[in-house]
Amino acid sequence: MSNQAVSKEPAEGTAARRDSGGRRPEPTPAHEHRPRRFPLGRLLSYLAVLVVMVLYLFPLLFLLNTALKSNAEFFSNPLGMVKHLAINNFSQAWRQGNFGAYMLNSILYTAVAAGLGTFISLLVGFPVSRGYLKHTKLWYGLFVAMLFLPNSLVTQFQLVLRLNLYDTRLGYMLMMAAGVGVGPLLVAGYVKSVPVELDEAAALDGVGYLRYLFGFLPALLKPVLSTIFILQAIGVWNDIILATILLPDQTKSPVTLGLFAFQGTYTSQWSLLSAATIIVAAPLLVAYVFLQRYLVASVVGGAVKG
Repeated sequence: MSNQAVSKEPAEGTAARRDSGGRRPEPTPAHEHRPRRFPLGRLLSYLAVLVVMVLYLFPLLFLLNTALKSNAEFFSNPLGMVKHLAINNFSQAWRQGNFGAYMLNSILYTAVAAGLGTFISLLVGFPVSRGYLKHTKLWYGLFVAMLFLPNSLVTQFQLVLRLNLYDTRLGYMLMMAAGVGVGPLLVAGYVKSVPVELDEAAALDGVGYLRYLFGFLPALLKPVLSTIFILQAIGVWNDIILATILLPDQTKSPVTLGLFAFQGTYTSQWSLLSAATIIVAAPLLVAYVFLQRYLVASVVGGAVKG
């Protein structure tokens, strides 16, 4: 009797689970009932990302916290959270440091030098990637060697001096644009994701080389060109050594030299110094926010297709 009762229970249970049409539902796989385990590797990855975020964000948050304090509040509790917001630190630093004029100079230098450097990278990287130039390996070796060569400040100074471009904005921008860095290598790698048939079709349609290079390719290479522009813009915006050597006239100084002069004048006013530092760094942070998707697309496209 007990065996019959045991043998009937599953049948009755199964009948109870049938739907209105009398169809038996699909059996649920056994592994779906198991509690999902959090993989150890993923946990370690999240911890690593958290550590990196803390390392990067803590100095920025500390700087912002200091900039929002009054000088008296900072000295009374340097590590504490701000209690009374001193927003006027930013306007005061902007006015006393004359950052408006310095900022205009830096915007001009960055836009021209980074744009020209991106143009040179495209002009050089595309024919090397396609093999339109002889000795392709030699060109690749030259691109890599440029990454490890030190800055030749004496040579640059003599070159600018002999061209009568010393203490001129044009001479400084040309020298900054010449430092293309990793740009040609990035273009050469990303161009491999563009089908060669496009070159051939453009040639058959009568499109010239320069028109194809600067009229059609930039739309296809937008991610990598944006990446090169950002990388070069960071170098130009943060430059202080070459600007000190080539631009003795203070009216032509970039914003980094303005911050350096401001630091020498207001050494003990940490709140103003922090506000001035944020003012100098803000344009690059804003540009990164708007262009970061191109950075990711360039890295992924160059790694997968290149």
